[in-house]
Amino acid sequence: MKPMILDSTMTNMGGVFYPTGHVFALFPDEDCVRQAATALEAAGHKGELAYASPEAIMADIVRTLGTADAPLPSVGAEGDMVRRIADLAGTGHHGLLIQMDSKDEPDTVVAAIAPEGAATAFYYRTFIIEDLVTPPVPDEKTQSVVVGTHAATS
Repeated sequence: MKPMILDSTMTNMGGVFYPTGHVFALFPDEDCVRQAATALEAAGHKGELAYASPEAIMADIVRTLGTADAPLPSVGAEGDMVRRIADLAGTGHHGLLIQMDSKDEPDTVVAAIAPEGAATAFYYRTFIIEDLVTPPVPDEKTQSVVVGTHAATS
């Protein structure tokens, strides 16, 4: 696993982080990133892997947001994704940039990284950002299935 070095191929035309053909995942600590890298290799993943510390994420990825939303918000979701990445990196989360080879399947990537503590993972494809790992909703926001249904009155 090499260190992540942001270059122009990892940004959209507006300069915002958008590494097409990659998954960017965030983990609570560096050990989780290393365990996820080992799990990906064991699962037969073919693409390159790159590590990003919280400091590198804040300095390189978050910086790409710049003034992208001024004067009007972006039509795409890339700005929102960068803000989500910034929120996690701000709490100490580490990143793993996963290059997707033509033989790599997103489900295989998720199966390898989720058990290793992935807090979130975004698959950047042409014109689509797929949220592969969604963080759980905190308990206080959990809503009963029967709230607002006829079943609640029975």
